[in-house]
Amino acid sequence: MRSIWNGAISFGLVSIPVKLMNATENHSISFRQIHTADGGRIRYRKVCELEEKEVPPSEIGKGYEDADGSLIPITDEDLAVLPLPTAKTIEIVAFVPASAIDPLQMDAAYYLSANGVPATKPYTLLREALKRSQKVALAKFALRGRERLGMLRVVDDVIAMHGLLWPDEIRTPEGVAPETDVSVREAELDLADALMNTLGEVELSSLHDDYRAAMEQLITAKVEGGVLPEAAPAEGGGQVIDLMAALESSVRAAQEARGAGGAGGEVAEVTPIKGRKRAASAPKAAGAKKSTAAAAKKTAAKKTTSAKSTKSAAATKKTAAAKSTAAAKKSTPKKTTPRKHASA
Repeated sequence: MRSIWNGAISFGLVSIPVKLMNATENHSISFRQIHTADGGRIRYRKVCELEEKEVPPSEIGKGYEDADGSLIPITDEDLAVLPLPTAKTIEIVAFVPASAIDPLQMDAAYYLSANGVPATKPYTLLREALKRSQKVALAKFALRGRERLGMLRVVDDVIAMHGLLWPDEIRTPEGVAPETDVSVREAELDLADALMNTLGEVELSSLHDDYRAAMEQLITAKVEGGVLPEAAPAEGGGQVIDLMAALESSVRAAQEARGAGGAGGEVAEVTPIKGRKRAASAPKAAGAKKSTAAAAKKTAAKKTTSAKSTKSAAATKKTAAAKSTAAAKKSTPKKTTPRKHASA
């Protein structure tokens, strides 16, 4: 690795000569501006406004623009005499827990390498002290013309330094949070926890830049005259109507994905929520079944009632007929047969 800065780490009376190297690199694909008519390059040229001619880099310096628009030249000699103790020194000011650093402050990352054999012993001492204390070091350093804040921590067997933004450079999240008050139910939180547990963890080394891979495929196809990649189908981003149903579906989908991928670990279970209304399509089927059963019950009741009424009507008719017959028998006079005389 090529060093971009040479200096020393200073804490107390200990000084450790170190070299600073970039710990990250940018793999994003960059584009040039071209003239769409003929494909010619569009370049930016540094032109002096007074002479209206292009100026070479050797004649370009720094200047501060005042409030009235006038420019105040600032030379490298002016910057060199600034009373800045961190010009060539990473000055450690405190050791704090890592949780005390807001991730919003994180900036570029660097590796610190011991510069020479004499720096090996104090470098190792600081590294092991950071490991044992489980703390990070807050430091101030100057790089590229400005003083910065940094955090030193141990990565494997190397001391790494993260550039930090100054606290006043972090904007307050005013007006960002939702303004309307929303209440979240325990059942919804339980499903959200189940989804988080189902998704589980991931190896960061397995993640990659899909956009860059697709862009490289596109460039290769245009150069070689191959088939251009097809556009990915647009995902539906409609409004979530039933949050609980969406959470349950997400948990099931995550379980199926982990099952298909053969991922280990515990799989969260989805427990149906009692007393919760079903989805919009469910009540229709349930209602249809209920109405059918009710209709069947009503029909059966009607049949039973009509059968009972028929039986009772028949019994009533029989009783009435019997009574009328008896009455007729009573009212009808008996026929008298004349007795024959003995003489006859």
